[in-house]
Amino acid sequence: MASIQTVLRNKPNARMLYPIAIRITKDRKSSYIFTGQYIDKLQWNDAKGQVRKSHPDAISINQLIYKKLSQANKRLLNAESEDEYQSVKTIKTNIVKKERFDFFSAVKIQLRRLEERGQFHQRDIVKSRMEKFKAFAKSEKLHFNEITCDLLKRFEAYLKNDRGLAHRTTVNYMIAIRTIYNIAIGEKWAERNHYPFGRGGYTIKFLESQKIGLTIEEVKLLEIAQGLTEAQQHALHIWLISFYFAGIRIGDVMQLKWSDFIDNRLRYRMGKNQKLVSLKIPEKVKPILSYYKSLAKDDFVFEELRMVDPKDAKTLRTRIKTVTRTCNRHLKNIALEMGITKNLSMHIARHSFGNISGSKIPIQMLQKLYRHSSVTTTIIYQSNFMQDEVDDALDKVVNF
Repeated sequence: MASIQTVLRNKPNARMLYPIAIRITKDRKSSYIFTGQYIDKLQWNDAKGQVRKSHPDAISINQLIYKKLSQANKRLLNAESEDEYQSVKTIKTNIVKKERFDFFSAVKIQLRRLEERGQFHQRDIVKSRMEKFKAFAKSEKLHFNEITCDLLKRFEAYLKNDRGLAHRTTVNYMIAIRTIYNIAIGEKWAERNHYPFGRGGYTIKFLESQKIGLTIEEVKLLEIAQGLTEAQQHALHIWLISFYFAGIRIGDVMQLKWSDFIDNRLRYRMGKNQKLVSLKIPEKVKPILSYYKSLAKDDFVFEELRMVDPKDAKTLRTRIKTVTRTCNRHLKNIALEMGITKNLSMHIARHSFGNISGSKIPIQMLQKLYRHSSVTTTIIYQSNFMQDEVDDALDKVVNF
C-alpha cells in the first residue's frame, strides 16, 4: 500500500526558498509531485505537514495543500484499486495525468524548473516566446492535440510577416515549442500520436549561420595595441584570455579564480554544461595573469563579480550581462582605432580561434579544446572556417 503526505523538499531555489511537495511512497521508494509553492524552512511545520501561521499567506497555501492532497489521495485510491502491481512511478503518473495538462500548464512547470536550476536567462527567453505563442493562439488553454502542423505554420508566418522576425529567430521560437512538447511526452502529459513535428508534420528548417573570426594579423594588432584607456585595456585583456584559452565564454572568464590555476594549468567547470575543463596556461597568458595577480584582493582574478553572491544565480547573470555589454562597447572602440572592420566582441574570440585553427588541428583535438560533447558539433562549427581545400579546388579550375 502506498502512502502520501506533504513535505518540504531540501533543495532550495535561487532565493533560498524551499518547495512544498506531495510525497508518494511505496516499497520504500518515493516520488514527488510539486505544488508550485516555495517558503522559508522556518515557516514549515514538519509535524503537521503545513505552513506555519507566521507566514503571511499561510491560510491560502494550506488550503491549496489540503486541496491537492485530497485530490492526490482520491486518485491514489483509484490507481491502487486496479489488480496489477504498480510502482511508485506508475502511481505518480496515474495521479498527474488525470490533471489533463494543457500546453501552457507544461510551460509553467518548465519555467519553474528553469528557475529552480538558476537558469534565469533561459527562463526569461522561454517565457517571452511562449507569451507570444499564447497571444497568437488567443487561448489561455491549448491542449496538445490542438497544436497541429497547420497552427505551427501559421505561427511561423505570423512571426516572419507580422512581427518581422528573422528566420533564425523564428526557428528559436519553434524549437521552444517543440522542447515543451517533448518534455510533456516524457512526463506522460501528452501522447506521441498527436506529435506535430518531424516527418509528415511540421519541419524546423535551419539556415547555415555565418561565423566570422579575426585573422592572425588582426589578433596581432590587438596584442600590440598602444594608447588604450584603462577600461579599454581591461576589456582587451579579458578578450585575449578568452581567445588564448580556445574561446572560453565570458561568463566563465569573469568567474575565474586564482585557485583554478594549478600546476601550470587552468582547471574550471563550465557554466553552460558543468563540464570539467583542464587547459595548459599558454605563455601569452602569463603576463596578463601576472598583472592582475599584483592587484588581487581575494581569489577572484577579475573584480567585477567580487561583490556578487555566487549562489545568487539571477544577480550573477545580470552582472555578467552588464560586464559583457561594457566590454563589447570598449572592444568596438578599440577595433575602430586599430582599423579592424569586423564586429569585435567577446563572442568573436571563440570564432577567431576557430578561424585561425582552420584545418591545422585534427577535428578530435578541436573537439577537446572547444569542450563539445559530440565531434559532429565540432565539424559543423568548424566548417565555417575550413575553407583551404575549397579555395585550392577553385584555383585549380580558374587559374589556367
